[in-house]
Amino acid sequence: MNYLCLIYYDEQRVDAMTDEQWHALVARCLSCGEELRASGHMLAGEPLQSVRTARTVRVRDGVTSVVDGPFAETREQLAGFYLIEAADQQEAEAIAAKIPPATIAQRIVRAKAKIRDAQLPYRVPEGDELPARLESVLRVVYLVFNEGYTASAGAELTRADLCAEAIRLGRLLLELLPNAEVMGLLALMLLHDARRAARTDATGELVRLDEQDRSLWNRQQIVEGSQLVQLALTSRAFGPYSLQAAIVAVHAEAPSAAQTDWPQIVRLYDVLLQLSPSSVVELNRAVAVAMRDGPEAGLLLVDELLGHGDLQDYHLSHATRADLLRRLARIDEAREAYSSALRFVQLEPERRFLQRQLDELGD
Repeated sequence: MNYLCLIYYDEQRVDAMTDEQWHALVARCLSCGEELRASGHMLAGEPLQSVRTARTVRVRDGVTSVVDGPFAETREQLAGFYLIEAADQQEAEAIAAKIPPATIAQRIVRAKAKIRDAQLPYRVPEGDELPARLESVLRVVYLVFNEGYTASAGAELTRADLCAEAIRLGRLLLELLPNAEVMGLLALMLLHDARRAARTDATGELVRLDEQDRSLWNRQQIVEGSQLVQLALTSRAFGPYSLQAAIVAVHAEAPSAAQTDWPQIVRLYDVLLQLSPSSVVELNRAVAVAMRDGPEAGLLLVDELLGHGDLQDYHLSHATRADLLRRLARIDEAREAYSSALRFVQLEPERRFLQRQLDELGD
């Protein structure tokens, strides 16, 4: 049976820590993650963006509010998750208890204890209760998929089992709630996963999108995903997942990298930014602008993002900047940007790829 352990961040307790205590805690967390992987219990794990910088979007009674940073009504803020596999509740609680407790709360233990002590009956939610819970469910399913599509750390780029499980859950959700965003999420996962066989070469090294062998792409998944995108967009009730899926569909349907419809991708990112603004979306849009208007136009946007302090610790922002500088023949600056990207990258195939890019620039 699978269990979800939510990791919570206590800002006041962290602020009170010394640097030595903080580094010791991080080391314990990393060690715990490796132990769970080695034992086969951990299916996925993902840190979330820092609660100090995260953008929180809340919709209540049709009114949308956007806050940079967490809502202040609770001291504990969601910082990440572990998806674990355990034989039963007892084993799940024992695993959760191993996670370093200084700044996290094992909510799985608290929730189970509350259910037991209050003798709450197990009840499947009625149909009219499902939509209110959908956003959180979609987020968790997509987190699981992302961990499979691009692992957060380690030697392997992908985990096919997690991608397959997330897609299976997406199909189940679509049967229960056939609305636009469920279609969008399933389409997004199918379209991304369709490229899995071409994302690495025979030795496990990362292959860039424009260099991938498109004959290896799963055409059946591309057709299914594209059809779902069309259904979601024509419903007029689409959201961020549907728009992201539409962007991936443009890539997937292009006969070659050179024939990609970059103006259409930029337009889709413009709509996505209005609906769900984020620094990562702005970075992705900057890449599309660079492909449409040239590397200098994209570099201006990336530098503006970094100049605002956004994505400074995100390796892909520095890798993007390095690639644009390389294309502009600004080699010394490109070397510095690749070195910055290498400081933040966690995944070994990505690290090796960035190192190769840096080495190709020469001394």
